[in-house]
Amino acid sequence: MLRVAELIRHASAQVFARGEITDPVLEKHVVTVSRVKMSPDLKLATIYVMPLGGADEPEVLAALDRHKKFLRGELAQKINLKFAPEVRFRIDDTFDNVSRIDALLNSDKVRRDLQPRTDGDDEAREDGAA
Repeated sequence: MLRVAELIRHASAQVFARGEITDPVLEKHVVTVSRVKMSPDLKLATIYVMPLGGADEPEVLAALDRHKKFLRGELAQKINLKFAPEVRFRIDDTFDNVSRIDALLNSDKVRRDLQPRTDGDDEAREDGAA
């Protein structure tokens, strides 16, 4: 499943990079294919995409959905599989999750917890707890 997903990711990224899909929305955006998830039977490929800068996500997703039959045909030509998988597109939210985690790790509370403690801190805690 992982090997087929990676083949589909490379092939679909090539199609987007070469501008083989003619659509006014897609011509204005650079689309990144971040990952592909395959169903266990290899008949469905979920392609996670992100337009550069995260702008106009709904419009880009709608444009990709309009051209998914064309993309399926291109994938069938580029990848040697018994059946060409159905494709569906989703916006990749891992970039948002990474930035959220990064913000948490850079917060003052986490920085304070990561600083090494001195012996004076332990005595103050013991006195306060007693």
